[in-house]
Amino acid sequence: MIDVNELRSGITFELDGQIYKVIEYAHHKPGRGKATIRTKVRDLRSGTLLEKTFNSSDRVQDIRLDYRTAQYLYREGDLFTFMDIDNYEQPTLDASVLGDAVQYLTEGLEVKLTFNGDEPLEVELPTAVDLKVTEAQTGVKGDTATGATKLVTTETGVKVQVPLFVEAGNTIRIDTRSGEYLTRV
Repeated sequence: MIDVNELRSGITFELDGQIYKVIEYAHHKPGRGKATIRTKVRDLRSGTLLEKTFNSSDRVQDIRLDYRTAQYLYREGDLFTFMDIDNYEQPTLDASVLGDAVQYLTEGLEVKLTFNGDEPLEVELPTAVDLKVTEAQTGVKGDTATGATKLVTTETGVKVQVPLFVEAGNTIRIDTRSGEYLTRV
């Protein structure tokens, strides 16, 4: 058991049979009364975001998670199949659990899977991925002095603002944490 005052972003805990990961954490101390801990958590099994408020004296069950390197194989409807690099098992995760990570998955991409026992819970992407541009707006020639950007669409459907020199067919590197363009590859 851990004290709720020890919760921080990224900490995983179990409460009422559900596994949660802390996304945001705030300690609130009113002028009178007990302090409260306000958190925004993600249910790792369903992918839903919830707001939970705890009294400062509450405790939650900490859990031990395993992390394994896996390779993304294919998508079948809303199910995404990965292959564990060490033992070649093929766990599947639902699109609702993956959340925004779905936008950056390309065949063969190596990711880190989070497991609770044998149950896959979450995918951690590399900080940057390379995606091919499939559609690009045409840039206006006189706009180059202002650092102008244009909107492009990648092979996975991600729309990104990029400099005017990026064209369809180019490969670009995107930061998976912010969704921003980094460089042309």
